[in-house]
Amino acid sequence: MTINNKSFRRISFFQLFRQAVRGDVKEFTSGSINKAIFLLAVPMVLEMLLESTFAIVDIFFVNKLGSGASATVGLTEAALSILYSVAWGLAMGVTAMVARRAGEKNFTAASDVAAQAIIIGTFFSVIISIIGLLFPREILQFMGAGAQVVKENYRFMQIMLAGNIVIMFLFINNAIFRGAGDASIAMRALLISNAINIILDPLLIFGIGPFPQMGVVGAAVATTTGRAAGVIYQFYHMFRGKDLIKLRLEQFRVNLKLIANILKTSAGGMFQFIIGSCSWIFLARIIAESGESATAGYVTAIRICIFTILPAWGLANAAATLVGQNLGAGQPDRAESSVWRTALIALCFFALVAIVFFFFGETLMRFFSSDEEAIKSGTLCLHILAVGYIFFAYGMIISQAFNGAGDTRTPTYINLFAFWLIQIPMAYFLAKSLKMGPRGVYIAIGLSETILALVAIFIFKKGRWKLIKL
Repeated sequence: MTINNKSFRRISFFQLFRQAVRGDVKEFTSGSINKAIFLLAVPMVLEMLLESTFAIVDIFFVNKLGSGASATVGLTEAALSILYSVAWGLAMGVTAMVARRAGEKNFTAASDVAAQAIIIGTFFSVIISIIGLLFPREILQFMGAGAQVVKENYRFMQIMLAGNIVIMFLFINNAIFRGAGDASIAMRALLISNAINIILDPLLIFGIGPFPQMGVVGAAVATTTGRAAGVIYQFYHMFRGKDLIKLRLEQFRVNLKLIANILKTSAGGMFQFIIGSCSWIFLARIIAESGESATAGYVTAIRICIFTILPAWGLANAAATLVGQNLGAGQPDRAESSVWRTALIALCFFALVAIVFFFFGETLMRFFSSDEEAIKSGTLCLHILAVGYIFFAYGMIISQAFNGAGDTRTPTYINLFAFWLIQIPMAYFLAKSLKMGPRGVYIAIGLSETILALVAIFIFKKGRWKLIKL
C-alpha cells in the first residue's frame, strides 16, 4: 500500500511537471495555490535559468582570452544595465496589465497591450542602437576601461548595443506570455536562444573549423544571434493565432492613450531598475580602479550570482502573475497568500545557495578563471554576499508582487532609499574613506539588500497594493 502511494505521488509529480512545461494551464484564479505556484514557477524558473546561462557561458569562454576581455564584458553589461532597466520596467508593467486583463478573461485587450508595448520597446531600442554604433569607445572609457582594453575590444560594446533590440523584444515578449499564463512559451524561446549561443560561442571566439577567430567579438555575435532566434520563435506564436495572445497587423497602429497607460504603469518599474543600474555602474567604476584582475573577479562572481538570482526571479515572476490575475478576478486575499508562499520557497532556495557560496566559492571561481588575483577577489565577493543572500528572497518576491499589482511606485521608492541613500554612500565610504577597496563594495551590497527586504516586508503588510486599479 505504501509503495503504491509513493508510486502514485511520484507519477502525479511528473505529470504535474510535464503539465507545467507544456503550459496546459493558463488560468490561476481558482484551485490549489500551491499547484498554481508550481505550474507557473516551473517554466518561469527554467526560463530565468536559461537567461542566466547566457552570462555563465559567455564568461566561461571569454575568461580564456584574458582579464582584458573579461573586463570588457563586465563593463559592457554594466552599460547595458540602462537598457535592461527599460526592458525590465516595461516587462513589469506589461505583465501586470496583461495578467489583469487575463484575470478578467479579456484577451483581446491583453493583445492590444502587447502590440503597443512592442512599439514602445522598438522606439527605445533604436535610440540605444544609434548611441552604441557611434560612441562605443567613449562609453567603454567612461566605464573605466583602460586605453588598451578600449582599443582591442570596443567592437564587443558596439555589437551588443547596436543589436539591443533582440534583448528588448525577448524581455517584453516573454513578459506578455507570462502575464497571460503562457510561461512555457517564454521558456522555450530562451531554450532556443541558449542552444544557439552555446554552439556559436566557442566556434566564433576561437575560430573552430570554418568559422573566423573573432575573440571577444565572437561572444557578442553568438549571443545576439541566439537571442534573435528566440525572438523569431516568440513572434511566430504571437501571430499564428492559436495562443491566448493573438496579434494582428492592425493592432500596431499607434494608440497614444494605451501607450500612455502602459508607460504610466511601467514607469515605476523602469525607475526601479534605473536606480539599481546606476548604483551598479557606480560600484563597477569603484572596483575598476583596483585593476583588471579585481574587475574580472568581480564580473565573474556577479555572473555566478546572476546564475542563481535569475532562477529565483522566475519565482518572483510567478508571484507577480498570480497577484495580477487574482486581483483581476477580485480575489486579493488569494493574491496575498500566493506571495507569502512563494517567498518561503525562495527563502529555502537562497539559503542553499548561500551555503554553496560560503563553502565552495573559491571552487566556483577556479572553474571560470585561472587568474589568482581574480579568483581571490571573486571568492571574497561570493563569501560576503552569501551572508545577506537569505534576505534577497523576500526583497525580490515582494517587490515583484507590488509590480504584479501595478503598484510600481512603492518598490521604486524602496530601491531609491536602499540603493542611492544606503548602498552608494556606504560603498564609497567603505572603499575609499576606510581604504577597504572591493571588500567595502561587497559589504555595502549585502547590507543594502538586507535593508531593502525588511522595508519591503513592512510596507507589503499594510496591504495598500490591493487597491490599485489598472
